[in-house]
Amino acid sequence: MKLLDPVAAYDRVAPVYARLAEERGAYLDAVDRLLAAEMRPGCSMLDVGAGDGARACRIARAAGVRDLVLLEPSAVMRSHCPAEATIWPMRAEELHGRDARFDLITCLWNVLGHIFPASARVEVLREFARLVAPGGKIFIDVNHRYNARHYGALATAVRFLRDRVSPGESNGDVTVTWNIDGTCCATSGHVFTDREFTSLARAAGLRIEKRFVVDYDTGELRRKSFEGNLAYVLSQGV
Repeated sequence: MKLLDPVAAYDRVAPVYARLAEERGAYLDAVDRLLAAEMRPGCSMLDVGAGDGARACRIARAAGVRDLVLLEPSAVMRSHCPAEATIWPMRAEELHGRDARFDLITCLWNVLGHIFPASARVEVLREFARLVAPGGKIFIDVNHRYNARHYGALATAVRFLRDRVSPGESNGDVTVTWNIDGTCCATSGHVFTDREFTSLARAAGLRIEKRFVVDYDTGELRRKSFEGNLAYVLSQGV
């Protein structure tokens, strides 16, 4: 199976992206509620990997965001964004060329998992640390490698043992596939452990203020990490 560059893959996915988001609506809505609790009225917001922009715009309207910027590298995705949106047509890896400050930076639905290699993820997180305003927040959710409730106990056990026997940054690399009207579209992705994400955040000079475990199917908050995906609230400073 040919793996497309993530941007090329999302060009293909764009026509059905809204449907895919609807299928994961319970999870996405739960993450949005957690995010809303961290926002203050009138804040400025940068959404990295905004897709068609519908989700970020909905969040911004509900929270009274005064300045919303959507970063989206896929040209086809951008064509679905609201006409009034401010768009940065670039990859997250190119943020070093921007000079701005935001009260809130979001990177949602495992967008970080489409950035390779691990060193590039650290650099992107460092850019988040640079661009977030003093006292501002960064909100990121990632697919959890040990989410046994979603991936199954056996697959999760195999992943856990592999990480213990042969640790390596590529252990979380996966193939992401979508069925688009009968045609398979595939790209590279990465699924994280809490320890791995914590290490990335620390290397980028970020402090984890909160961590949530969110069931990927129902959106319920879970107590145990193996029961869901991971969402983090971060701020400047280790």
